[in-house]
Amino acid sequence: MRPVAQAEAALVRHYRRLVRLAYLALPADRDRHSRVLAAHAAVQCALPSRWRRPAGPGAPAGPDEDPVYAALRLRVLRAALRPRPVDRLLAPRVRGVRLFTPGGGEEDAALDRELAGLDASARAAFALLAVEGLTPGEAAEVLRAAGAAEPDRAVDRAAELPSAAPELPAFDPCAVRVQPTDLLRRRRTVGASLAAAALALTTTAAVLSGSSGGGPAAAHPLPAPPAGAAPDPARLVRVAPDQWQHTARLDFSAWPARGDRRDDTTLLGQALTAWAQAARPGPQTRAEPGTDTAPPTGTPHLLFAGTVDGTAVVVLYDGGRLARYSDGRGGGLDLARADGSSVTTAGAVVLRRQGTSARYLLAPWIDAAETRRIDQPDAPAKPLDRADGVTAVAPGAPAAMSSPGPLADCRGAAVLQLYSSPVIAEKHAFLLADLGGLVPAHLSYTPPPDRTQPDREPREAVTPEALQAWAHGGCAVPDGTPGVKQLDLWAFAVQQLPQNAGAASWVCLRADRWNGEGSAATAVLLPGARSPQRTGGGPGRACSRFEQDTVGWTWWRSPQGTEFLLAAGSRRVARITAKGPDWTADRPAPDHTLAVERPARATVSVEAVLDGGTRITPMR
Repeated sequence: MRPVAQAEAALVRHYRRLVRLAYLALPADRDRHSRVLAAHAAVQCALPSRWRRPAGPGAPAGPDEDPVYAALRLRVLRAALRPRPVDRLLAPRVRGVRLFTPGGGEEDAALDRELAGLDASARAAFALLAVEGLTPGEAAEVLRAAGAAEPDRAVDRAAELPSAAPELPAFDPCAVRVQPTDLLRRRRTVGASLAAAALALTTTAAVLSGSSGGGPAAAHPLPAPPAGAAPDPARLVRVAPDQWQHTARLDFSAWPARGDRRDDTTLLGQALTAWAQAARPGPQTRAEPGTDTAPPTGTPHLLFAGTVDGTAVVVLYDGGRLARYSDGRGGGLDLARADGSSVTTAGAVVLRRQGTSARYLLAPWIDAAETRRIDQPDAPAKPLDRADGVTAVAPGAPAAMSSPGPLADCRGAAVLQLYSSPVIAEKHAFLLADLGGLVPAHLSYTPPPDRTQPDREPREAVTPEALQAWAHGGCAVPDGTPGVKQLDLWAFAVQQLPQNAGAASWVCLRADRWNGEGSAATAVLLPGARSPQRTGGGPGRACSRFEQDTVGWTWWRSPQGTEFLLAAGSRRVARITAKGPDWTADRPAPDHTLAVERPARATVSVEAVLDGGTRITPMR
């Protein structure tokens, strides 16, 4: 068999293994669709048109390993470590759908975050150890042959990660889910293409008609520029540096232009062109869920143009969306909803992300900035330096587009604690959480009900009580992905447990997205538990100002070993009913809670009656 035929046979036989190897070695900060296609491209491009037998030190192989496969593996690793622009042209093309590896469990999400924080060599080392099963010495030898920087150090860093081999579908680019792209955007794109084609035909007919009639060319004026033409950089809106001090509208429209390249018309033109052409499919445009990719509405505001960590970055705002353009490797255009922003939700934008670190551009009304761990409420916040609004490198989230998001790992995400200028509000501080998108989410807290006061409204989550609540219940958030505008934790009931076992706190966490959608989840915080116990949840307006009544239930075993059914409701709950296979507990609930001792757990139904007679049931 000819060498190239042998190589092709080995590639087909080990295709899935090689693609998984490439997927793990590729940068984890890109979206999963691009990463899946890049992994398949790296393997398919590993087979050249001419092939020499891979004998020699260029392709390290074990004693029982096929040298042809070892050579293919080496070529795949080189492609993953040093991707070339030409590889994009050879990558598989997918139209009308997006590809995703199926979401795994908490361990898979944690591993993905760990990989995002490693450099290319360490990711490749982990792939060799986990997928190929090589020893550390063999992995270092393969990395050295692939041209990786500091292979021994890379293997040491990879060895610190969980040793379980990622065999689950979450790390298998050959086991993908398929979802449609934005159908409305595709319809607009097709419509714009047909309109452009009709305009070209009309223009051609006019030119031919003018030529045949012998009239002057000026008698046939040129058509107007197409709708997708980029605005003139010179016309970008730039507000005064102190505009925010003289307006009652504190959102992104009050941000001045900042950055050392805000007068670089070439860079600004590139950013505007990228936005004008964002509706065209391609890996260089990334839009958060629910964000339109149409060209900017009117002339955008310039918020930033400068060099951040060696990369040119431009941030624009058209009144409803933010666009961040960056050049170089991994650059492109990121779009996010920003309509209806406020002094808090317009407090910061992610300028540059590297692994699990980020730099932020802060609002001009921010006087001071700090970072803190959400799981360490008693630890003091750490000051965060900034210059011209750009912060020093701070802990952030990887650019992950899948649930559950960095807040939900129960291991302590880092948040920003920002302080507004006294010109805006006296002693006003608030928290923002980076969820991997362009705009961090605003965290708020609604304290437990007080019978002597009316319903309490959400407030800033910076008090000791709020920090403690978020530390213990924050990882039960129903949605911690990019596109979330606000996250609220509502402590709706406190229940004294039977047998003097302490108190349980019942909470409802709500996530509201920029596009108007939302979801909620109820959870109970039990004494001694390391994480909250989710009791129900789903999409809708539960636990919002439009639906302020809720109830939840769970099974609980006391320290003495007795089984109890626990239930709790919000302040208007007057009665709670629980029904089992052969028993019923129907009792008034003056403290909005219920505890029923049962010999064993069974299927039950729970219902609450409000003080006005309305019946409600727990979230599923």
